Amino acid sequence: MSAAPTDPNWSKLLSLAAHELRSPLTVVGGYIRMLLKESAGPLTDQQRRLLEEAEKSYGRLTELVGEVSALGHLEAGDAPFNRGDLDARALLSDVIASLPDVQNRPITISLTASADGDAVNRIHGDAVRLKSAFASLLSGLRRELVTSDRLAVDLQRLDAGARPSLRITVGEAEGIARLRALSPEELATFDEWRGGNGLRLPAARRIIEAHGGQLWGPGGNGKSSAVVFLPALAPRASA
Repeated sequence: MSAAPTDPNWSKLLSLAAHELRSPLTVVGGYIRMLLKESAGPLTDQQRRLLEEAEKSYGRLTELVGEVSALGHLEAGDAPFNRGDLDARALLSDVIASLPDVQNRPITISLTASADGDAVNRIHGDAVRLKSAFASLLSGLRRELVTSDRLAVDLQRLDAGARPSLRITVGEAEGIARLRALSPEELATFDEWRGGNGLRLPAARRIIEAHGGQLWGPGGNGKSSAVVFLPALAPRASA
């Protein structure tokens, strides 16, 4: 389960922090743009390069403030969800295809499924939010690959027990079979608080949990691995 704080003021703190940070950031960004437009006079090449680097950092800070705000709404439980029936395999394919390339390091992501077609891979959820969650998860795991340049995503339907589910295992392609074989008892709490990912991983966990799912890490098998469980819908009857 999530290790999120239970203090009811936590979501208020996140919302307040996002609100208070936006105003000075807007001013900083405005002045940087004015200087780049040479409103205060001509720039040397070196000055322009320095301002362009400052603008990149401003953009990342703006993104981070947006992540703080989004996490605050997820924590408060007032984030809107537009739910409908979805094909999980198609959703994951779209996420993988939309991920930007990693600079100076080609990394491939493959997707396999134990059963094909939306008849067995159906879930009920918000497509936009789930795509955001899986994009954040895959981006975070991809950047932590050390000895491999291939990330694998394995989709299984599990019908054992009273509640059918989809198991989505992510890890280095060379070890995906071993990860897939891990039982739920062998899984550990996923470390969502790791540097370099902003607040995207905590938000991804909360989106998954808002869909009745769980996000786990395979313990000592490295950071570039995760296992997601999502409730599955009953297969559609064949025509």
